[in-house]
Amino acid sequence: MQVQIPSLVLAVGAAALAVAPPSTQGTAATYISAEDVAATIAAAPEGRVSDQQIRHIDAGDLRLGIGVVSRPSTTTMSAIQHHRQAEVYRVVSGYGTLVTSPSLADPRPLDPDGRTVLELTGPSSFGTIEGGTSQKIGPGDIVIIPAGMAHGFSEITEAITYIVIRIDPDQLVKLK
Repeated sequence: MQVQIPSLVLAVGAAALAVAPPSTQGTAATYISAEDVAATIAAAPEGRVSDQQIRHIDAGDLRLGIGVVSRPSTTTMSAIQHHRQAEVYRVVSGYGTLVTSPSLADPRPLDPDGRTVLELTGPSSFGTIEGGTSQKIGPGDIVIIPAGMAHGFSEITEAITYIVIRIDPDQLVKLK
């Protein structure tokens, strides 16, 4: 499978790096090949959610991560809210309905010492979204989810895989 990373995704990542202080000048750029992305997608276990961080780098005044998330077909709604980390999704394959809301009903904090918090999203809570805004998404679509925005899929009609760029201003997620 050949994965194309569109210029808009790269531009969003570059914009995030642009807010870094001048002290980052002279540091090495991070290259992630299409082969690395495709291998990460191919390694995802079938039939369950898989969130694999490819890289998480020090970008000066913030950290920036890129990974791949794969989700099987479902009609069960659950949501997550990252307290300080924004995300950008670029759908590679599949279709679903993403629901977003500024609030999360019955929030339950994730384990602060667990893998998700330490290696992927930083402090976050799980819960449900009541109401919210629904948007059908599919291949090629890009979604920007600000920090603090609850989000989850109400339906995945065809297993969905997306590249995720994570912006970590508090530098809480481990480097990779």
